[in-house]
Amino acid sequence: MTSLDNNLLTATDGTSQSQKKEILMCTGHSRPVVDFAYSPIIDDTFWIISACKDGKPMLRNGQTGDWVGTFEGHKGAVWAARLNSKATLAITGSADFTAKVWDAVTGDEIHTLKHKHIVKAVDFSKSDDSKVVTGGLEKKLNIFDLNKPDADPLIMPGHDQAVKSLLWTNDDNIIISAGQDSTIKVWDSRTLACVRDLPNPTKDAVTSIEQSLFDNGKYITLTSGNVVSFLDSQTFEVVKQYKSATLLESASLSPNGTQFVTGGEDFWVRLYNFADSAELECQKGHHGPVHTVRWAPDGNSYASGSEDGTIRIYVL
Repeated sequence: MTSLDNNLLTATDGTSQSQKKEILMCTGHSRPVVDFAYSPIIDDTFWIISACKDGKPMLRNGQTGDWVGTFEGHKGAVWAARLNSKATLAITGSADFTAKVWDAVTGDEIHTLKHKHIVKAVDFSKSDDSKVVTGGLEKKLNIFDLNKPDADPLIMPGHDQAVKSLLWTNDDNIIISAGQDSTIKVWDSRTLACVRDLPNPTKDAVTSIEQSLFDNGKYITLTSGNVVSFLDSQTFEVVKQYKSATLLESASLSPNGTQFVTGGEDFWVRLYNFADSAELECQKGHHGPVHTVRWAPDGNSYASGSEDGTIRIYVL
Protein backbone atom coordinates (compact mmCIF):
# COMPACT_ATOMS: atom_id res chain seq x y z
CA MET A 1 0.00 0.00 0.00
CA THR A 2 1.13 3.52 -0.69
CA SER A 3 1.95 5.96 2.06
CA LEU A 4 -0.24 8.92 2.90
CA ASP A 5 -0.06 11.61 5.53
CA ASN A 6 -2.59 11.35 8.33
CA ASN A 7 -5.70 13.00 6.89
CA LEU A 8 -8.13 12.64 9.78
CA LEU A 9 -9.84 15.78 11.03
CA THR A 10 -12.07 16.06 14.08
CA ALA A 11 -15.01 18.43 13.86
CA THR A 12 -18.38 19.24 15.31
CA ASP A 13 -21.17 19.84 12.80
CA GLY A 14 -24.73 21.03 13.18
CA THR A 15 -27.40 18.48 14.00
CA SER A 16 -31.10 18.65 14.64
CA GLN A 17 -30.36 18.29 18.34
CA SER A 18 -28.98 21.06 20.53
CA GLN A 19 -26.04 18.92 21.63
CA LYS A 20 -23.06 18.65 19.28
CA LYS A 21 -21.73 15.28 18.15
CA GLU A 22 -18.09 14.38 17.56
CA ILE A 23 -17.51 13.79 13.86
CA LEU A 24 -14.37 12.25 12.42
CA MET A 25 -13.90 13.56 8.88
CA CYS A 26 -11.72 11.30 6.72
CA THR A 27 -10.15 13.06 3.76
CA GLY A 28 -7.65 11.74 1.23
CA HIS A 29 -9.79 10.80 -1.75
CA SER A 30 -9.65 13.26 -4.63
CA ARG A 31 -13.02 12.42 -6.18
CA PRO A 32 -16.46 11.22 -5.01
CA VAL A 33 -16.67 8.32 -2.55
CA VAL A 34 -19.32 6.10 -4.14
CA ASP A 35 -19.21 3.09 -1.82
CA PHE A 36 -17.68 1.85 1.42
CA ALA A 37 -18.12 -1.10 3.76
CA TYR A 38 -17.13 -2.18 7.25
CA SER A 39 -15.46 -5.45 8.15
CA PRO A 40 -16.77 -7.57 11.03
CA ILE A 41 -15.18 -7.02 14.44
CA ILE A 42 -11.87 -8.90 14.62
CA ASP A 43 -9.85 -8.89 17.86
CA ASP A 44 -11.78 -5.82 19.08
CA THR A 45 -10.99 -3.89 15.89
CA PHE A 46 -12.75 -3.36 12.57
CA TRP A 47 -11.98 -1.66 9.27
CA ILE A 48 -13.51 0.45 6.51
CA ILE A 49 -12.75 -0.05 2.83
CA SER A 50 -13.84 2.74 0.48
CA ALA A 51 -14.42 2.87 -3.27
CA CYS A 52 -13.85 6.13 -5.11
CA LYS A 53 -13.92 7.56 -8.60
CA ASP A 54 -10.23 8.43 -8.15
CA GLY A 55 -9.48 4.72 -8.71
CA LYS A 56 -7.68 4.33 -5.39
CA PRO A 57 -9.62 2.31 -2.81
CA MET A 58 -8.52 2.98 0.77
CA LEU A 59 -8.44 1.00 4.00
CA ARG A 60 -9.07 2.75 7.35
CA ASN A 61 -9.45 1.87 10.97
CA GLY A 62 -13.22 1.76 11.44
CA GLN A 63 -13.18 3.13 14.99
CA THR A 64 -10.83 6.08 14.54
CA GLY A 65 -10.99 6.70 10.79
CA ASP A 66 -7.18 6.61 10.63
CA TRP A 67 -5.82 5.81 7.18
CA VAL A 68 -4.12 2.39 6.90
CA GLY A 69 -3.28 2.14 3.21
CA THR A 70 -4.30 2.57 -0.43
CA PHE A 71 -4.70 -0.26 -2.93
CA GLU A 72 -2.84 0.74 -6.11
CA GLY A 73 -3.52 -0.93 -9.46
CA HIS A 74 -6.85 0.04 -11.00
CA LYS A 75 -6.88 2.16 -14.16
CA GLY A 76 -10.36 3.57 -13.74
CA ALA A 77 -12.94 4.62 -11.19
CA VAL A 78 -13.61 2.08 -8.45
CA TRP A 79 -17.35 1.59 -7.93
CA ALA A 80 -17.50 -1.05 -5.19
CA ALA A 81 -15.33 -2.48 -2.41
CA ARG A 82 -15.78 -5.18 0.22
CA LEU A 83 -13.71 -6.98 2.87
CA ASN A 84 -14.04 -10.67 3.64
CA SER A 85 -15.19 -12.05 6.99
CA LYS A 86 -11.66 -12.03 8.46
CA ALA A 87 -10.59 -8.70 6.88
CA THR A 88 -7.68 -10.53 5.28
CA LEU A 89 -8.91 -10.10 1.70
CA ALA A 90 -10.49 -7.23 -0.19
CA ILE A 91 -12.31 -7.10 -3.51
CA THR A 92 -12.88 -4.01 -5.65
CA GLY A 93 -14.86 -3.49 -8.84
CA SER A 94 -13.81 -0.91 -11.40
CA ALA A 95 -14.54 0.97 -14.60
CA ASP A 96 -11.35 -0.61 -16.03
CA PHE A 97 -13.39 -3.80 -16.70
CA THR A 98 -11.84 -5.71 -13.80
CA ALA A 99 -12.48 -6.80 -10.26
CA LYS A 100 -9.34 -7.16 -8.18
CA VAL A 101 -8.76 -9.31 -5.11
CA TRP A 102 -6.20 -7.93 -2.67
CA ASP A 103 -4.28 -9.04 0.38
CA ALA A 104 -5.85 -6.63 2.85
CA VAL A 105 -2.88 -6.91 5.23
CA THR A 106 -0.04 -6.19 2.81
CA GLY A 107 -2.00 -4.38 0.09
CA ASP A 108 -0.66 -6.74 -2.59
CA GLU A 109 -2.83 -7.57 -5.58
CA ILE A 110 -3.65 -11.30 -5.61
CA HIS A 111 -6.04 -11.77 -8.55
CA THR A 112 -7.34 -9.69 -11.44
CA LEU A 113 -10.75 -10.95 -12.55
CA LYS A 114 -11.33 -9.71 -16.09
CA HIS A 115 -14.74 -8.64 -17.35
CA LYS A 116 -16.13 -7.34 -20.63
CA HIS A 117 -17.56 -4.17 -19.15
CA ILE A 118 -17.58 -1.93 -16.07
CA VAL A 119 -17.91 -3.72 -12.71
CA LYS A 120 -20.36 -1.90 -10.42
CA ALA A 121 -20.94 -4.35 -7.54
CA VAL A 122 -18.95 -7.04 -5.69
CA ASP A 123 -19.27 -9.26 -2.62
CA PHE A 124 -17.69 -12.25 -0.87
CA SER A 125 -19.39 -15.51 0.04
CA LYS A 126 -19.79 -15.59 3.79
CA SER A 127 -18.96 -19.15 4.94
CA ASP A 128 -15.34 -19.48 3.86
CA ASP A 129 -14.63 -16.41 1.67
CA SER A 130 -13.67 -18.76 -1.16
CA LYS A 131 -15.97 -17.22 -3.77
CA VAL A 132 -16.86 -13.74 -4.99
CA VAL A 133 -19.77 -12.46 -7.01
CA THR A 134 -19.55 -9.50 -9.37
CA GLY A 135 -21.99 -7.54 -11.50
CA GLY A 136 -22.15 -4.43 -13.62
CA LEU A 137 -22.73 -3.28 -17.16
CA GLU A 138 -22.50 -6.86 -18.46
CA LYS A 139 -26.07 -7.18 -17.09
CA LYS A 140 -25.29 -10.50 -15.40
CA LEU A 141 -23.78 -11.97 -12.26
CA ASN A 142 -20.43 -13.75 -12.24
CA ILE A 143 -19.30 -16.15 -9.51
CA PHE A 144 -15.53 -16.65 -9.31
CA ASP A 145 -13.89 -19.41 -7.29
CA LEU A 146 -10.79 -17.92 -5.68
CA ASN A 147 -9.30 -21.39 -5.40
CA LYS A 148 -9.48 -21.54 -9.21
CA PRO A 149 -9.04 -17.89 -10.24
CA ASP A 150 -8.10 -18.74 -13.84
CA ALA A 151 -11.27 -20.76 -14.42
CA ASP A 152 -14.22 -19.20 -16.21
CA PRO A 153 -16.79 -17.77 -13.84
CA LEU A 154 -20.24 -19.23 -13.34
CA ILE A 155 -22.74 -16.96 -15.08
CA MET A 156 -26.21 -15.88 -13.97
CA PRO A 157 -27.91 -13.80 -16.71
CA GLY A 158 -31.25 -12.15 -16.15
CA HIS A 159 -31.04 -8.37 -15.79
CA ASP A 160 -31.98 -6.14 -18.72
CA GLN A 161 -29.73 -3.30 -17.60
CA ALA A 162 -26.64 -2.85 -15.45
CA VAL A 163 -26.39 -4.62 -12.09
CA LYS A 164 -25.94 -1.87 -9.50
CA SER A 165 -26.16 -3.69 -6.15
CA LEU A 166 -25.22 -7.15 -4.89
CA LEU A 167 -25.51 -9.00 -1.59
CA TRP A 168 -24.24 -12.50 -0.91
CA THR A 169 -26.40 -13.23 2.12
CA ASN A 170 -25.43 -15.05 5.30
CA ASP A 171 -27.00 -18.11 3.68
CA ASP A 172 -24.29 -18.94 1.15
CA ASN A 173 -26.91 -20.40 -1.19
CA ILE A 174 -28.67 -17.05 -1.65
CA ILE A 175 -27.53 -13.96 -3.56
CA ILE A 176 -29.63 -10.83 -4.08
CA SER A 177 -29.05 -8.53 -7.03
CA ALA A 178 -30.65 -5.29 -8.14
CA GLY A 179 -30.34 -3.56 -11.47
CA GLN A 180 -30.75 -0.29 -13.25
CA ASP A 181 -33.84 -1.98 -14.72
CA SER A 182 -35.47 -1.57 -11.25
CA THR A 183 -35.69 -5.34 -10.72
CA ILE A 184 -34.66 -7.15 -7.52
CA LYS A 185 -33.73 -10.80 -7.98
CA VAL A 186 -33.01 -13.65 -5.56
CA TRP A 187 -30.60 -16.30 -6.86
CA ASP A 188 -29.67 -19.81 -5.79
CA SER A 189 -25.88 -20.03 -6.07
CA ARG A 190 -26.06 -23.84 -6.38
CA THR A 191 -28.33 -23.93 -9.42
CA LEU A 192 -27.46 -20.45 -10.77
CA ALA A 193 -31.19 -19.86 -11.16
CA CYS A 194 -33.28 -16.85 -10.24
CA VAL A 195 -35.72 -18.26 -7.69
CA ARG A 196 -37.68 -15.13 -6.94
CA ASP A 197 -38.33 -11.58 -8.14
CA LEU A 198 -38.97 -9.15 -5.30
CA PRO A 199 -41.35 -6.19 -5.65
CA ASN A 200 -39.78 -2.76 -5.95
CA PRO A 201 -41.83 -0.06 -4.18
CA THR A 202 -40.69 2.54 -6.72
CA LYS A 203 -39.77 2.62 -10.40
CA ASP A 204 -36.22 3.62 -9.50
CA ALA A 205 -33.13 1.41 -9.38
CA VAL A 206 -32.18 -0.10 -6.04
CA THR A 207 -29.06 1.77 -4.96
CA SER A 208 -28.12 -0.18 -1.83
CA ILE A 209 -28.68 -3.63 -0.30
CA GLU A 210 -27.54 -4.58 3.18
CA GLN A 211 -28.12 -7.52 5.51
CA SER A 212 -28.46 -6.29 9.06
CA LEU A 213 -26.14 -7.19 11.89
CA PHE A 214 -29.20 -7.23 14.14
CA ASP A 215 -30.31 -10.69 15.30
CA ASN A 216 -27.89 -12.59 13.02
CA GLY A 217 -29.03 -10.82 9.89
CA LYS A 218 -32.77 -10.76 10.50
CA TYR A 219 -33.48 -7.99 7.99
CA ILE A 220 -32.48 -7.04 4.46
CA THR A 221 -32.41 -3.25 3.95
CA LEU A 222 -33.13 -1.98 0.42
CA THR A 223 -33.04 1.62 -0.81
CA SER A 224 -34.98 2.56 -3.94
CA GLY A 225 -35.89 6.10 -4.95
CA ASN A 226 -37.23 7.75 -1.80
CA VAL A 227 -38.21 4.49 -0.05
CA VAL A 228 -36.30 2.33 2.45
CA SER A 229 -37.65 -1.22 2.74
CA PHE A 230 -36.84 -3.66 5.53
CA LEU A 231 -37.43 -7.27 4.47
CA ASP A 232 -37.42 -10.46 6.50
CA SER A 233 -34.23 -12.23 5.38
CA GLN A 234 -35.91 -15.66 5.44
CA THR A 235 -39.24 -14.94 3.75
CA PHE A 236 -38.32 -11.70 1.90
CA GLU A 237 -41.64 -10.23 3.02
CA VAL A 238 -41.70 -6.49 3.77
CA VAL A 239 -41.60 -5.85 7.52
CA LYS A 240 -41.43 -2.06 7.40
CA GLN A 241 -41.05 0.75 4.88
CA TYR A 242 -40.01 4.37 5.29
CA LYS A 243 -40.77 7.03 2.67
CA SER A 244 -38.56 10.12 2.50
CA ALA A 245 -39.35 13.54 1.07
CA THR A 246 -36.11 13.38 -0.96
CA LEU A 247 -34.36 10.80 -3.12
CA LEU A 248 -32.16 8.44 -1.11
CA GLU A 249 -29.09 6.46 -2.14
CA SER A 250 -28.40 4.37 0.94
CA ALA A 251 -29.77 3.22 4.29
CA SER A 252 -28.42 1.12 7.14
CA LEU A 253 -29.97 -0.51 10.22
CA SER A 254 -28.16 -0.30 13.57
CA PRO A 255 -26.71 -3.52 15.02
CA ASN A 256 -29.25 -3.42 17.87
CA GLY A 257 -32.16 -2.91 15.46
CA THR A 258 -33.49 0.25 17.12
CA GLN A 259 -32.36 2.94 14.66
CA PHE A 260 -31.60 3.40 10.98
CA VAL A 261 -29.66 6.00 9.05
CA THR A 262 -30.19 7.36 5.52
CA GLY A 263 -28.29 9.47 3.00
CA GLY A 264 -29.16 10.90 -0.38
CA GLU A 265 -29.28 13.76 -2.82
CA ASP A 266 -29.97 16.56 -0.31
CA PHE A 267 -26.42 16.24 1.18
CA TRP A 268 -27.80 15.38 4.64
CA VAL A 269 -27.48 12.27 6.81
CA ARG A 270 -30.51 11.50 8.94
CA LEU A 271 -30.93 9.15 11.89
CA TYR A 272 -34.36 7.65 12.65
CA ASN A 273 -36.02 5.56 15.29
CA PHE A 274 -36.85 2.17 13.74
CA ALA A 275 -40.12 1.64 15.64
CA ASP A 276 -41.93 4.81 14.53
CA SER A 277 -39.56 6.42 11.96
CA ALA A 278 -39.21 9.55 14.10
CA GLU A 279 -36.20 11.64 13.05
CA LEU A 280 -33.57 11.75 15.80
CA GLU A 281 -30.67 13.61 14.18
CA CYS A 282 -29.82 15.44 10.97
CA GLN A 283 -26.15 15.85 10.03
CA LYS A 284 -25.49 18.69 7.57
CA GLY A 285 -21.73 18.66 6.99
CA HIS A 286 -21.35 17.16 3.49
CA HIS A 287 -20.95 19.36 0.43
CA GLY A 288 -22.44 16.93 -2.07
CA PRO A 289 -24.93 14.05 -2.32
CA VAL A 290 -24.43 11.23 0.16
CA HIS A 291 -23.84 7.98 -1.76
CA THR A 292 -23.37 5.52 1.10
CA VAL A 293 -24.22 5.23 4.80
CA ARG A 294 -23.32 2.33 7.10
CA TRP A 295 -23.47 1.50 10.80
CA ALA A 296 -20.24 0.42 12.46
CA PRO A 297 -20.42 -3.19 13.64
CA ASP A 298 -19.97 -2.21 17.30
CA GLY A 299 -22.99 0.11 17.11
CA ASN A 300 -21.04 3.05 18.57
CA SER A 301 -20.95 5.11 15.38
CA TYR A 302 -22.30 5.37 11.86
CA ALA A 303 -20.62 6.80 8.77
CA SER A 304 -21.34 8.39 5.40
CA GLY A 305 -19.50 8.71 2.09
CA SER A 306 -20.18 11.59 -0.26
CA GLU A 307 -19.72 13.22 -3.64
CA ASP A 308 -17.47 15.69 -1.81
CA GLY A 309 -14.77 13.00 -1.51
CA THR A 310 -14.96 12.54 2.26
CA ILE A 311 -16.11 9.90 4.70
CA ARG A 312 -17.59 11.18 7.96
CA ILE A 313 -17.84 9.04 11.08
CA TYR A 314 -20.48 10.16 13.60
CA VAL A 315 -19.54 9.01 17.10
CA LEU A 316 -22.45 8.34 19.44
